[in-house]
Amino acid sequence: MTAQNIINNSEEQQGWRFYLQEKVVTIFLLGFSAGLPFPLVYSTLTGWLEEADIERSTISTFAWLGFAYSFKFLWSPLVDSLKIPILSSWLGRRRSWLFLSQIGIGCSLFILSNIDPLYALSAFTFVAIAVALLSATQDIVLDAYRIEIAEIKMQGLLAAAYQYGYRVAIAVGTAGAFLLAEYGSWSISYKIMAACMLVGILTTLYCNEPEHKERIIDLSLSEKQRIKEWFHMAVIEPFADFFSRYGKQAILLLLFISCFRISDYVLGILASPFLLDIGFSKTEIASVAKFYGLWVSLLGTALGATAILKYGLSRCIIAATVLIASTNLFFAIMALIGPNLGMLTITISADNFAMGFAGTVFIAYLSSLTNLSFTATQYALFTSVSTFLGKFVAGFSGNVQESTGWFGFFIYAALLGIPAIILSVMVAKQYDEKIVK
Repeated sequence: MTAQNIINNSEEQQGWRFYLQEKVVTIFLLGFSAGLPFPLVYSTLTGWLEEADIERSTISTFAWLGFAYSFKFLWSPLVDSLKIPILSSWLGRRRSWLFLSQIGIGCSLFILSNIDPLYALSAFTFVAIAVALLSATQDIVLDAYRIEIAEIKMQGLLAAAYQYGYRVAIAVGTAGAFLLAEYGSWSISYKIMAACMLVGILTTLYCNEPEHKERIIDLSLSEKQRIKEWFHMAVIEPFADFFSRYGKQAILLLLFISCFRISDYVLGILASPFLLDIGFSKTEIASVAKFYGLWVSLLGTALGATAILKYGLSRCIIAATVLIASTNLFFAIMALIGPNLGMLTITISADNFAMGFAGTVFIAYLSSLTNLSFTATQYALFTSVSTFLGKFVAGFSGNVQESTGWFGFFIYAALLGIPAIILSVMVAKQYDEKIVK
């Protein structure tokens, strides 16, 4: 699968009906289900903890919940091949895993809504970890499902549908959750968010199971030999394929992938606490930072795809890293001038446009690295690498902020984007050379 496959529209477009195909709508709704849990254990959750008077050094450690997404490649082979008793015979292998993970997320969010973090932080943390693990599992299955339900020429359209569903869910899980907390409570807010998982659950029950190409393990082998063969096919081969195709350049690519969004992750964990701390209300955060930000991010997503078509992926890779790092400077300015709605609007516009643009570019780039023979597993590996370093460093954001203040913290976050910019120039050159060959 090439980057071009990911962003090109089908030549068979026939008006809006083309975009309302059952497969496209299904992926949009499942994208919503995938996007909803992430803010509820990340940015929105930190807002709840900030109001509960939890120390910021403790709040920032919740960024490590993102390790669930970083290490999902460890259990992705199990999800990819293991059949769930009873459920698999009813729903099929992919839908059974989707259904199980979605039910688990909904139940965990409901349990979380009944825990007061001020008095039961350990239990609160444990349940939040469960949400993150189940969400990462859902992502594994959904990536495989999206790839398997349609031919290559439709993958671009399905990727776009997924992105839009995901972004809508982010808005619901941030703006919606903040508004509900403002006029009700965090407990009520998270109960309603749990109910929103019904979107994914009902979609999973309705949609069709894709066809699978199963790799058969010789049953005549001993149990130890079967486990060894399965591990080789599921884990070793995808890794070996990537390094055999890219050789020494593979290290450069992995470094770039790991650094691409580090600046964004470091800022994101404390964005909501920052806005609350300097004096914005939850209503203002919801309406401007979250709801308005959704539309700007969707604009960035669309323009990202357009830019790739017009200027090429290599130039857009560089532009994306510059945008991610530079938008931190807008937060630094706001830290100096205080709670100004005009500056908030400008800052949110820049930040969300950068997220939408960079997200499209990054998906296209990761897809260009993927071998069709190992699509699901390799994509899980790449996305795992892309989150690990950023989530790890973000875990210390609170300590940096407490030492430097808000202005110093945002300058620090911006500087963390410089390695990604340097690496993007090298990666872009490598990508252009590959295209020429």
